[in-house]
Amino acid sequence: MTEAVRRLIGRPVARWQGGAVSVVDLVDGTTVVAKHAPGAAVAEAAGLAWLAAAGAVPLPGMLGHDEDWLVLEHVPAGPATAAAAQELGRGLAALHGAGARQFGAAPPGGPTEAWIGRAPMRNLVPPWGPAQPWPSWYVAHRVLPYLRRAVDDGTMDARDAAVVERACAVLPGVAGPPQAPARLHGDLWSGNVRWAADGRAWLLDPAAHGGHRETDLAMLALFGCPHLARILAAYDEVAPRADGWERRVGLHQLFPLLVHVVLFGGGYVGQAVAAARSVLALA
Repeated sequence: MTEAVRRLIGRPVARWQGGAVSVVDLVDGTTVVAKHAPGAAVAEAAGLAWLAAAGAVPLPGMLGHDEDWLVLEHVPAGPATAAAAQELGRGLAALHGAGARQFGAAPPGGPTEAWIGRAPMRNLVPPWGPAQPWPSWYVAHRVLPYLRRAVDDGTMDARDAAVVERACAVLPGVAGPPQAPARLHGDLWSGNVRWAADGRAWLLDPAAHGGHRETDLAMLALFGCPHLARILAAYDEVAPRADGWERRVGLHQLFPLLVHVVLFGGGYVGQAVAAARSVLALA
């Protein structure tokens, strides 16, 4: 790790603590974060740059990266405040509004083979093919790949998989009104929101791509997020969501829940199936 930091930013390390993600004190007194992400670092770096280009939400600055390592600005932690939550809601609305080339589009310079956490995630890169409507893209490229892997790994049985497949069949008819491709963080669970000492909420560890704006917001709700109601209310002040969004939360959570089934096992199967049943209930 010390050699990677020195090579990427040209500054020697005094001490460090952590594992794959380490807080590193440099000899000059600066603190940075070094992240070991073999095969995923390029995609994350491209995602951070693309999200930062919108000028909408705070993200850690990229100090250096290669195919395996990222060296990032360190963001000291602080309390989760109502003011930071409201600023985050407004910022997310602006971020999503910055848009994407099409659904599934990778950040500029990002690879086709990206990641969400430790799970592979396929994005689209130039030359662009015909754009798909969001529901068909979501089913084909976000839901079904993880369902197939869960079944192939023996984590989900055929009966539960059939519920998800039925949800996929009805999803195009219940996904709500058409939306323009949004610029998504892509892995916006509460653990990737850094409530910082500067009084703001920063976003970390993106799996950025073009998608549906309700997906980011549904991910925030998945495992609980401080001041979530304030975040959503501030978001809606800037860019109100389409009517019926409350009933579509499970539809958008289906993807991250299947990713959790793949990464962490059968403990998430029940939640994934419940999300699929919520889609069926919309039909």
